[in-house]
Amino acid sequence: MNWQAGSPLVGPLLTPVAEEWFGPSRSPGQPLTQAHLDLAASVQMCCEEAIFHLANHLHDITSLPNLCLAGGVAQNSAANGKLLGRTPFKNLYVPPAGHDAGTALGAALYVHCQVQGQARPQPQAHSYFGAHFTNDQVEDLLQARQMSAERFTDQAALVQFVSRRIADGAVVGWFQGKAEFGPRALGNRSILADPRRPDAKDLLNKKVKLRETFRPFAPSILKEQAATYFEQAQDSPFMERVAVIKPEKRSLIPAVTHVDGTGRLQTVDRAVNPRYYALIEEFGRLTGVPILLNTSFNENEPIVNRPEEALECFLRTQMDILVIEDFVVVR
Repeated sequence: MNWQAGSPLVGPLLTPVAEEWFGPSRSPGQPLTQAHLDLAASVQMCCEEAIFHLANHLHDITSLPNLCLAGGVAQNSAANGKLLGRTPFKNLYVPPAGHDAGTALGAALYVHCQVQGQARPQPQAHSYFGAHFTNDQVEDLLQARQMSAERFTDQAALVQFVSRRIADGAVVGWFQGKAEFGPRALGNRSILADPRRPDAKDLLNKKVKLRETFRPFAPSILKEQAATYFEQAQDSPFMERVAVIKPEKRSLIPAVTHVDGTGRLQTVDRAVNPRYYALIEEFGRLTGVPILLNTSFNENEPIVNRPEEALECFLRTQMDILVIEDFVVVR
């Protein structure tokens, strides 16, 4: 990789031997064929077999009930969702930034425990460590851009308005609090939609995401309701694992159900993210489904961080509503 003109340019990753075995590399824009799909599924299966083999060997050595994963492959949510069923481990913990970015937290934890001799802290309950902005800053931006917006002084009124509009089919840009640390949008820099809509994926890809149709969207569910919708549900606050949706529930949430009947689960805790929890809770009260479709607040770019970026993304896409802190902009 080099950085010509300030952008990373990545060369070919496949060798001539790989192309001899599996066929020519797929060019950008080339249609996805069944051969491509089969190869991707096979690579995933081999990756899972390697992970399960390593994990079982680790359990043979340690006999411990708990497993913590880190590294880039720890973001393989499909493998994570199968791991407890394919190994003797009882509990799995994957930090919100299991990849290289998480080494910053790992270094700090090492110094805290090993160098300073401090007690080991409790596991991370959230990943909201990023930048945050005040309502005054948001108001200044909206006034500078001459954007018409309503400011809600009552949270209950705000979540009632937004949840009703989502239930009516709106796509909502949802920006609040501190940005998430890690690759997942977890309710602070998210785009939200109704998971009951069979056409929600096509709607989002048309209005905002402009990405491949095979890439899924995630269900954010109230923590207490996870076992009602998912088999062998465990807490998944960082959207780090795929879980099996109960067969009788799949038709209720088609927009977040994968072709194999699974979903990339995010459990939402009232104590950790009270506003996002309240929004899902109100949507559940309206519809009977305590779940929102959640995807990252971006359009083929890094997740938005500042209010300016959220507003720009809203304006150049076809999102229906933008929520930034207590302000709501309706297209």
